[in-house]
Amino acid sequence: MMTIADQTLNESAEGTPNSSLSTTAARNLATTTKTVPQMQGITSRWLLRLLPWVQVSGGTYRVNRRLAHTVGDGRIDFDITGTDVSIIPDELRELPALRDFTDTEVLGALGERFTQQEYAPGELIAEAGSPGDRLVLIAHGRVDRIGTGKYGDETALEALAGGDHLGDESLTSADATWEFSYRAVTRVTVMALPRAAAQEVIGRSPELQEHLAAAARGPAHPTNASGESAVSVASGHHGEPPLPSTFVDYELAPREYELSVAQTVLRTHTRVGDLYNDPMNQVEEQLRLTIQALRERQEHEMINNREFGLLHNADLKQRIHTRSGPPTPDDLDDLLATVWKDPGFLLAHPQTIAAIGRECNSRGLYPTAVDFMGHSLPSWRGVPIFPCSKIPVTKERTSSILLLRTGEEKQGVVGLHRSGIPDEYEPGLSVRFMGVDDRAIVNYLVSTYYSAAILVPDALGVLEDVEIGH
Repeated sequence: MMTIADQTLNESAEGTPNSSLSTTAARNLATTTKTVPQMQGITSRWLLRLLPWVQVSGGTYRVNRRLAHTVGDGRIDFDITGTDVSIIPDELRELPALRDFTDTEVLGALGERFTQQEYAPGELIAEAGSPGDRLVLIAHGRVDRIGTGKYGDETALEALAGGDHLGDESLTSADATWEFSYRAVTRVTVMALPRAAAQEVIGRSPELQEHLAAAARGPAHPTNASGESAVSVASGHHGEPPLPSTFVDYELAPREYELSVAQTVLRTHTRVGDLYNDPMNQVEEQLRLTIQALRERQEHEMINNREFGLLHNADLKQRIHTRSGPPTPDDLDDLLATVWKDPGFLLAHPQTIAAIGRECNSRGLYPTAVDFMGHSLPSWRGVPIFPCSKIPVTKERTSSILLLRTGEEKQGVVGLHRSGIPDEYEPGLSVRFMGVDDRAIVNYLVSTYYSAAILVPDALGVLEDVEIGH
């Protein structure tokens, strides 16, 4: 006898009885085809795939370089509260003339005499040839350094932004003049120190007077164009003149990179593995997704970590700014000029790549696509552009573009890892059994060790403050 439930199950949508078994009822006897667990957070992780990886057996990687004499053109940070900007005394040591001056009290006295000033877009901050009567620190905005071109026309030589400075010759020279003109491109906030106010502090500190006098005399050691100690070489001579003697000096305290670690504890109940391992191994699937999450974190750290991440460890002289905000072809050419010795690839957020495409399209340019491992990628001047969602996008809709030269043989950027570790599951990644607790929970410690090293400064260039919101 057919029950009420069976009758309902075998009725069509119109309420009339079916003449055969319904598909809904039949599914109860069918085997469901399943996918492995999916994870939206998995990305292509091009940086991890493209970097050459160096085995670091001792856990520390030392980068030995030739001795370089820093001239002190660093970037200055400020204490900003709302729209009010104040000077951090120790940050003044980023100025060339104050590089090795350590008297914080005197630096604080200088910092108190800075005044905050605002400039509108297009307004002239300083004019070439006029007296260099003040030191200017850029707290926010973009400023163009203006010079004279080869044919007498006005040319934008360089774009400056927050953290840059101009006019520091006023500290060391009484008759300094502005060599270039400086014009605000956007709304600009600066901190200015009049020369008269600086002289008031200098006059009360014999140590500062002596330090500035030594800075005015220039560097004590001859250097080459890269700031490294010069090697004396004679060439093109005739006869038997005495040849110069020399040696190649090294840094006394080379930088060392210690491997960082990303870890987590994977937990699963023994009952899950005992009863529900068919058709898929539950522990293996849990482990697969856990490893994917660790690799995603690894790439994020290699870009954003303040100790070894590429964004924070690029040399200050290798950081450039856009001419007008969006990433134009001119900006990409400027970036290529920073890593001109065998550039490998560009790395940018997908939204930044879209902005590059818009700027090229607006000029009637269509970058050539290149094929890499079956992927069609945009390129600029033959250098492929790879997407990387780990490069941050700020709330102001700005981001950065990285250009890398890679490999030890090219003195480039390398990834660091340690393979051959106990319980290794993948190169540089271990899965260690930690036992079963009193709740029948199985614990596995999943660890991966990694870092990144920039062998010489010009191996990495960064185009900063790229506007992608247009």
